[in-house]
Amino acid sequence: MTGQRRGIATAMTEPERDAFLRARSVCRVATLGADGHPHTSALWFVWDGTALWLNSLVRSQRWTDLERDRRLSVIVDDGGSDFMRLRGVELRGRAEMVGEVPRKGAPVEELRAPERLFADKYADGRDFPYDGRHAWLRVTAEKVVSWDFSKLRQDR
Repeated sequence: MTGQRRGIATAMTEPERDAFLRARSVCRVATLGADGHPHTSALWFVWDGTALWLNSLVRSQRWTDLERDRRLSVIVDDGGSDFMRLRGVELRGRAEMVGEVPRKGAPVEELRAPERLFADKYADGRDFPYDGRHAWLRVTAEKVVSWDFSKLRQDR
């Protein structure tokens, strides 16, 4: 994985980035359509400290795009309209389909941790239901870029 070369003054430390990714609930996923144009969609996610996990509908443009080309970009951000409060992380890499497609609940050791994280984050710890319409994507970042513009205030 490569780090960022620009914007070092506003970059998050690894612990800051991990805490930020664990606290946010929605990401924006950009995939490449057959014609080369990006397709962007909002999605729930979990961060396990190494990879970002997405639970995606398998009958979606996102899934179709990723079956053809596994490259994607994911942005998690917050801050609203105050420029000096903007924070975010972009992960660029490839998605890997993990487990059944679609997921129906057969035991998959590799999914134990992300499914527990997902249940804790979005379902108050209750097991997340398998609906036969979603499946798991693991995003392993090849490049991570982060920004926290509040750090600019510290430099003044």
